Amino acid sequence: MNKRFFLFSWLIIAALTASAQVQTTSGLVSGTDQEGSMAFLGIPYAKIERFMPPLPVEKWQGVKICDHWGPQAMQQTWGKVLSEDEMSEKNCCVLNVWTTDLKAHKPVMVWLHGGGFDSGTSAWDPGMQLAKKDVVVVSVNHRLNILGFLDLSAVSEKYKYSGNVGMLDVVQALQWVRDNIANFGGDPGNVTIFGESGGGGKVGTLLCMPSARGLFHKAIIMSGTILNVNNQQMTRELGQAVLKELNISASDIERINDVPYQTLYEAGQRAMAASIGTRKPGTPMMWGFGPTPDGEVLLQQPFQPNFAAINDDIPILIGTTFNELQRLHYNRDLTLEAAKQELEPTFGNETEAYIEAFAEAYPDYTPQDLLSIDWLFRPKTIITADAISESRKAPTFMYMFTWRSPLNNGSIHGHELKFCFNTLHRAKNDLPQPSDADLKLANQMSDAWAKFAHDGNPNIERLPAWHAYTAKNGELMVFNHRCFIRNNPDRKLSEIINRHCFKQLDEFRKTHK
Repeated sequence: MNKRFFLFSWLIIAALTASAQVQTTSGLVSGTDQEGSMAFLGIPYAKIERFMPPLPVEKWQGVKICDHWGPQAMQQTWGKVLSEDEMSEKNCCVLNVWTTDLKAHKPVMVWLHGGGFDSGTSAWDPGMQLAKKDVVVVSVNHRLNILGFLDLSAVSEKYKYSGNVGMLDVVQALQWVRDNIANFGGDPGNVTIFGESGGGGKVGTLLCMPSARGLFHKAIIMSGTILNVNNQQMTRELGQAVLKELNISASDIERINDVPYQTLYEAGQRAMAASIGTRKPGTPMMWGFGPTPDGEVLLQQPFQPNFAAINDDIPILIGTTFNELQRLHYNRDLTLEAAKQELEPTFGNETEAYIEAFAEAYPDYTPQDLLSIDWLFRPKTIITADAISESRKAPTFMYMFTWRSPLNNGSIHGHELKFCFNTLHRAKNDLPQPSDADLKLANQMSDAWAKFAHDGNPNIERLPAWHAYTAKNGELMVFNHRCFIRNNPDRKLSEIINRHCFKQLDEFRKTHK
């Protein structure tokens, strides 16, 4: 009976989706069924010209069939040839909507994909299962890398905003949500922005953008606190270096619109090396083709250590994974003494203090843990959470994801996404056979994320009581097969890591006062 009922329900939803047409400000769209949710994929939300701010998308006649992913933004594909339908400069400003009830008035969750500000696509993390948690899910593609963030403002007034158009695309997408999401069953007055890695950085950036004010009401920042140190002096220098690489004068700047993308991208990489320098993987800060404070579009960089005061009434959920981007050592036989020797080049005369603080934070640690724990995100997340919990009106909630993969024993950067989206059945090689405990954790996390989208509080019945974070209580929800609360478990450890792993950042700040 249950199987028949499920099949009957699925057939009804599929039939409704196939026939459902939704009116947007630009025209009618129809979608498709994805696992029992109505999915509208690849909806255009902006018209763009190279290096110019986005404009509202032009109206179309008839019904636009939105049953497949739209093009991703231009980026490096490492030899893989993609069609215009898969990757496009002109048509990359598309978004996706998942909903289960077009007549509802549900909270909206707008997902910003990872990949830094350089690469990525919304297709990585589909929202059909999260939409079943009584929310409407939206995900966004927008301009990236040199097309999204080449600062030509020192050369031409026409390109005053070119250094931030990638983020202005996201604001345009939020405006589309404001104007259209009610027709998809969403509440434009209750929008949560959320993202992981570079997507978390985008969430932080939106918190510092006046034009985004009022377009969202809650924010979730997942593993996003690598610091963007771009300032206008740096990005203007980089923009002029790009023109030099392309042999384009300021008086002839319009020629840059005819440069093929790959030629432009490669010139940007050479220009970065010749001017402000190229960022290496693992560097505890980012710069180059990313957002730049200009006092108008972007007031300040996020996480430095806080956000612009214009959004101090926005509740924030923020957190990290246990290992993040750190190289894992779990496949090695390693003694404590051997681990100590490998730690000494980084921590010097504080190596013993690091190990003691680690043992205090994680009493059941292994020598492999000492080398494998996250050294990039967690220390800065604590610093940011301390600052915003003291200065803002709205509450902050903090988490750490410590579930370990059966493949590598790590809790690495991005591992939590299929739990938050409740899509473990799509994990494939990462988790080919999710256990009952895995599926339970995915339900808990997606429920908590959806609950936060409802009212700015992630507490659900199946989790321990989770209080707002303060520097004093250090409240931290640990997500694993057993979820539990810890209070300031690793503050001393994070302070030691911060002192030794962010020396490059300290040197930058000394020379850029």
